[in-house]
Amino acid sequence: MTVVVGITGGIAAYKAVGVVRGLVLHGHDVHVVATEAALRFVGRPTLEAISRNTVHTDLYDGVAEVRHVALGQRADLIVVAPATAHTIASLAAGLAGDLLGTTVLASRAPLVVAPAMHTEMWTHASTVANVATLRSRGVVVVGPASGQLTGDDTGQGRMAEADEIIAHALAAAGPKDLRGRRFVVSAGGTREPIDPVRFIGNRSSGRQGVALASAAAERGASVVLVAAHLDVEVPSTVTLVEVQTAAELHSAMVEHAGQADTVIMAAAVADFRPAEVAEAKIKKTVETTGLVLELERTPDVLAGLSEHRRPGQRIIGFAAETERDDEAMLRVAGEKARRKGVDLLVVNRVGWNEGFGATTNSVIMVDGDGSVVSRAEGDKVSVAHRILDLLR
Repeated sequence: MTVVVGITGGIAAYKAVGVVRGLVLHGHDVHVVATEAALRFVGRPTLEAISRNTVHTDLYDGVAEVRHVALGQRADLIVVAPATAHTIASLAAGLAGDLLGTTVLASRAPLVVAPAMHTEMWTHASTVANVATLRSRGVVVVGPASGQLTGDDTGQGRMAEADEIIAHALAAAGPKDLRGRRFVVSAGGTREPIDPVRFIGNRSSGRQGVALASAAAERGASVVLVAAHLDVEVPSTVTLVEVQTAAELHSAMVEHAGQADTVIMAAAVADFRPAEVAEAKIKKTVETTGLVLELERTPDVLAGLSEHRRPGQRIIGFAAETERDDEAMLRVAGEKARRKGVDLLVVNRVGWNEGFGATTNSVIMVDGDGSVVSRAEGDKVSVAHRILDLLR
C-alpha cells in the first residue's frame, strides 16, 4: 500500500518518525510530505532514512511530473501527524497553498489526522467547527490525548501515540472483508498465584494475539480481546477485557463467546495451578530445605468453548510445541485438534530462544482432522492476516 504521511510544524513532529517507521515495518511504501515548518522540528535525513524515500516539501518541485497532484493520486492512504490547528483549518477550508494541501485535495484515499496543539487551541470554537467539518466528510480524527504539552502545560492536545495512529489508519484503509463479524480473541499468559508475591506463569508476551485482534478490527470486525499480562499495547480499535488467571480467562471467554461468530484462543493458559494459595508470603527460613507444591488442573478453556459452541460459530486454537521436527509437531497438533474439537489449530515451535516474546512467528495451520491447511512465516502482523484469510 502507498501511504503519504504529512508532517506539519508542531513540536510533536518528532513523534511522526514513529508513525513513519511503524508503517514501513508493516510493509507499506511510505512517502513523507513535510511542510517547511515541520523540517524545523525534525530533520530531512531522519525522515528519508526511516521512510526509505525522498522527502517532499516544495509545491514547485517536480513540476514536469505534476508532483503536486501525483502523490495524492497514487496514495492508498494519507496520514497527517501531527495536524496543527492551522493545518486542520486549511484542510477544512480545502486550501491548497502547499504540497500537503494539494496532495490531500488530489486524493480520494482515506484521510487520517492526528491533532496536536495546546488545549486552548484545541477547544477554540474555530478548531471545534473545523474538526466537525472534517469528520462530516469521513476524515478519521485520532486523539488528541491528555498529558504533558510544551513547557509546563498539561491538558488535552497531546498527539496520540504512534501505535494508536497506525491502528486507526490501517483500519481506515484496509480491506473490510470481516465487516459485521464479531470476534473474541484471547492473548497473553495467565498467572496462577502461589502466595501474594509469587506465581506460576509462562513467557507469552501476547504479541500474536494482539496482532490477530488488531488485524481483525482493521478488516472491519467487532473485536473483544481477553488479555492476560500483555507486553504490548492494545489499540483502541478493540474492546479490552483484562484477566489474571486461567479461571478468570475461562469466565471472560465464556461470557463473550456467546455473542461471537469466531473465537480465537491465542492465550497461553496455565494447565495447572496450586491447589492451595497461601494468604501470606511463604518465608524462607534457616531451617527451610525445600518447598513442595500440590498442583491441580485448570479448566480446559478451548475444549469447553468447542463443546458448547453455538451453531455456525468457528473455534480457532493455538498450540505452542517443543518438538524439534515438523513430523512430530504435526502429529501432536493433529491429536490436539481432534481432542479439542476445533475448526482450525495454529501450531508453532517454542523453545528457550524462539517463539514467546519474539516479533516474528512461523506457524502451521491444521484443520479439525489434523490435515495441513496452510503455513505462514514473518512478522506477527502478517501472520495474523494469513490466519484471518482462512476465516473470511
